[in-house]
Amino acid sequence: MAIEVRIPTILRTYTGGAKTVEGSGDTVADLLTDLDSRHPGLRGRLITPEGGLHRFVNVYVNDEDVRFLGALDAKLNDGDNVTILPAVAGGAFAFAAAHAMRG
Repeated sequence: MAIEVRIPTILRTYTGGAKTVEGSGDTVADLLTDLDSRHPGLRGRLITPEGGLHRFVNVYVNDEDVRFLGALDAKLNDGDNVTILPAVAGGAFAFAAAHAMRG
């Protein structure tokens, strides 16, 4: 089963700079384990010590957020596309507020 995984820039050090990699697995958890066997350390950047997705990581299967598909138990099929994205927080307001608090 071949699944294409899009890797964000911040994690490409684990994939030798590759923007996309292939993996396999019946679930997102299986896929991340497979990817970690090929790209050591990648899974650790995505999964908490308790075994869940880090809250600052978003994972999509065919543009659907895995949090609504069963999280790490979300089922995968041959040919699926998985996208890993760092969560975006803050923005101009948060940046300005942080600087205002410093004085």
